[in-house]
Amino acid sequence: VQLVESGGGSVQAGGSLRLSCSASGLSISVYAMAWFRQAPGKERDGVATIARAGTTSYGDSVKGRFTISRDNAKDTLYLQMNSLKSEDTARYYCVATGEDSDYWGQGTQVTVS
Repeated sequence: VQLVESGGGSVQAGGSLRLSCSASGLSISVYAMAWFRQAPGKERDGVATIARAGTTSYGDSVKGRFTISRDNAKDTLYLQMNSLKSEDTARYYCVATGEDSDYWGQGTQVTVS
């Protein structure tokens, strides 16, 4: 099982990025999926989740700015990030949550200046 995030980078405040998480070795259709992030010196925080049925939820700090989505046919999870702020700077991780186990990617760095 492998989750590989991509799409991170450096962007100015107010800009946008779209993160992708490509899964192999599992079918994301049977997993709830999520994005977490961790800034230097801080705990890992949940950013957004999307249930198997497509129901979404967001952390308060990203509501109205970020959108999580999934393409089960491509086994890919997305995070559209708009109106980025400096406090969004962090390493972003995707997670597949199953009944018996969770799978994490290695993360992709997002830096907002």
